[in-house]
Amino acid sequence: MIKGLTRAGVGPVGELPAFVALAPRYGFGAVDAGGQELEQWIAAEGAEAVQAYLRKHGVQIGAIGLAAEWRGSEEAFRQGLARVVQDAEAASALGVTRCCTYVLPSTDMNPARFMALATRRLRTCAEILDAYGIRLGLEFVGPHHLRTRWAHPFIWDIPSTLDWIDAIGKRNVGLLLDAYHWYTSEATYDDIVRLSPDQIVHVHINDAPDVPVSEALDNGRVYPGEGVIDLASFLQGLHRIGYRGPVAQEILTQEPPTQPAEELLARSQRGFAKVFAAAGLE
Repeated sequence: MIKGLTRAGVGPVGELPAFVALAPRYGFGAVDAGGQELEQWIAAEGAEAVQAYLRKHGVQIGAIGLAAEWRGSEEAFRQGLARVVQDAEAASALGVTRCCTYVLPSTDMNPARFMALATRRLRTCAEILDAYGIRLGLEFVGPHHLRTRWAHPFIWDIPSTLDWIDAIGKRNVGLLLDAYHWYTSEATYDDIVRLSPDQIVHVHINDAPDVPVSEALDNGRVYPGEGVIDLASFLQGLHRIGYRGPVAQEILTQEPPTQPAEELLARSQRGFAKVFAAAGLE
């Protein structure tokens, strides 16, 4: 597995080239990015130069986010499709094969109608991405407080997300498996080893404070190895089934960190070393 980073929890790392240069200094081989960031970098330097820069630093782009707003109005969704195409073109030019979006666990819309609309919209996005060799990862969201944040419950665990992926019916759609959501949905090691590696598009890693699971807030995360999630089992399960892609840190907090990026990256490096060693993978 490739140790990776998102921008969440690493402080002011600067523009994408600076982020790429910083990551390997602290043992990371992947960074997540925005599709528009990639497009702008390619426009400024050219795809070959960007590819050479990534090779020089030994870093890959782990995943991009899905630009289309599929949760709202039809007009907003359709307007976002052009951006999906542009992002896919830029990502494909750099060999990026993952695009991800999150799925909130409740909705104010009639849930049956929302399911029908979201299924069609995500299928459309998956078809666009598939033309560029890119997979679409759906991230279920587990924290209890978000399950009741809006009027009607929606999807918030592995089995329901897999059922929905089957309904979308595109070969390039799978899970974004986040350790925090795995924990707050009270999933287990066995839930991971029942998966096949091709069902997982991308992985996020983080940790939870020592509070009851039902009180763990989505923006109350801590760094890997500093909380109570059994990350050794999480990583062992992924390794056992043969997942070898990026495992990207994502630390969502109520206030952005104020420490220098180098300090936060060193903290992240120590956390990854701790949990990978506990899993017997270091």
